[in-house]
Amino acid sequence: MSGLLIRDAEVEGRRCSVRVRGGVVAELGTGLVRAPREEEIDAAGGALLPGLTDHHLHLFALAAAVASVRCGPPDVGDRPALRAALHQAVPDRHGWVRGVGYDERVAGPLDAAGLDALRADVPVRVQHRSGALWMLNSLAAERTGLAPGRHPGIERDDAGRPTGRLWRADDWLRGRLSEAPAPSLAAVGRRLAGYGITAVTDATPRLTPESVERLTEEARSGRLPQRLLLLGAPLGTPSSARPAPGPWKIVLADSKLPDFTELTEEIGAAHRRGRPVAVHTVTAVSLALLLAALERTGVLPGDRIEHAAVVPAEAVPVVRRLGLSVVTQPGFLADRGDHFLDATPPHEHTDLYRCASFLRAGVPLALSSDAPYGPLDPWSVIRAATTRGVPGGRTANSAERVTAAQALAAYLSPPHSPGSGPPRPVPGVPADLVLLTVPPAEALSDPSADLVRLTLVGGRIRYLRS
Repeated sequence: MSGLLIRDAEVEGRRCSVRVRGGVVAELGTGLVRAPREEEIDAAGGALLPGLTDHHLHLFALAAAVASVRCGPPDVGDRPALRAALHQAVPDRHGWVRGVGYDERVAGPLDAAGLDALRADVPVRVQHRSGALWMLNSLAAERTGLAPGRHPGIERDDAGRPTGRLWRADDWLRGRLSEAPAPSLAAVGRRLAGYGITAVTDATPRLTPESVERLTEEARSGRLPQRLLLLGAPLGTPSSARPAPGPWKIVLADSKLPDFTELTEEIGAAHRRGRPVAVHTVTAVSLALLLAALERTGVLPGDRIEHAAVVPAEAVPVVRRLGLSVVTQPGFLADRGDHFLDATPPHEHTDLYRCASFLRAGVPLALSSDAPYGPLDPWSVIRAATTRGVPGGRTANSAERVTAAQALAAYLSPPHSPGSGPPRPVPGVPADLVLLTVPPAEALSDPSADLVRLTLVGGRIRYLRS
C-alpha cells in the first residue's frame, strides 16, 4: 500500500482522520480524503493513541518460558501437582527439563535433594519466579560440573557442598548447557503487538556480545517488530548502535549487596561513558544504598530506579530531588500481592510498589511488566495500578491508587525517557500508533487488551484484529 488513512478516530480529545505515509504521521484533519492506492480504516470514533512501551522485560527469557514447565501458581499449587507437572514434561533434545515460575508456597525451598524427590531420572532445572534463583537436581548439578568456587552465586551447605541452588548465575549456567540458540522472538513480537506495544526495553543485565548480536538480528529481521532499547548492552557499546544502548543495568541483589565503594565506582564508570544507570532495587535497604551512592557520584540525566518494590515515604522526596525516574510493576500486586503482604512486615505494606506518591511528588513514573516474571499484558497492569487488589481480596495500600488515565500515560512514554509523558501525534513523528475499538473514556472505564484493534510500528501494520 502507498499509505494508510485512519478515518474518524478520537485523537487528543477531538474526532479527526490521520494519514500515515512513509512510516510517519503525514497529516491530521477533518477533511482528509482517501488517496489512490491508499488503505483506509474507519475508526468509528475509536481512540488512536501513541504506541505503548513496556519499559522493563526480558525478551529471551520470555520466549524460553513458552517452552518451559510452569512450576508455580496458578498452574501448580502443591507438591503433588509439581511432581506431576515435572513428570509430564517432555525433555528437550538434550534431555533436560526446564521449569519456571517456582514459588516456595508450592513445596517449600527446593534444593538438589528436594528436586530429586520430584524427578530424578533426567536433569531438571527450575527457575524461581523472581528470576534470581535456579534450582538443579543432582543429575543437572553433575552435568554442569557444579562445585564450590566455580561461581559466587553457588549456594553451599555447612560442609561446603553445593546445594543445587544458584543465585544470579544465568550466564554461568548457560555456558555449561548444550542448549539450542536463543529462541526466536517472532511469537513474542506478535503477542506484544496484540497488546498495542510498539517499543520495549530489555532489562537483562550484562548481556553477552552474542546475546546483543541475537537481539540485534531479531530486531533487524522484523521478527521482533517493536523498537528496542537494551539496558544490558556492554558499556563500550556506541550510542549510535541499533538496537540502542540504554542506561547501564546494575542489580542490587538482595542476597549480597555490593560494597558502597564498589557501587559508586560502577556508577561512576557508566557516567563517564555517558551512560545513565538503571538500578534494580526491591528493598528499603538497597534503595537507601543506591540513594547514598548517587549523592556521592552525582546524577546523570536518565538515571532511573527499576522495580522500587519497597520505598519508605521519606525516600520519595530524595528520589525527586535527585531527578530520578522510576520504572515499577504494580502488576505484581494482582499476580501475587497476597504473598507480598504476608511476607512483608506490616509497617512496610504502605511502601509496596508506590505509584501515586511518585506522581504527587513530580517523579517521572513508568509502568512495565518484568515479564516473564510478572504479567505481560499492559492492560492488566493498568487495572492493577488503579485497584491495588491482590488475589486474596485484600488491597495493597489504596492511597497508592492512580487513575486509569495516569496508568495508561505511564505506558505511553518513549523508551529512552520513561515517565516523560506520551509523544504527540503531529506530522513528522514516527507512526507508532494503537487504535482501540472504543473512545478513550470507555477504554479507561474498563481497560482490556480486547480493545486493541490495530497496532502500527513505523507505519507498518503489526497487528490487526480480524
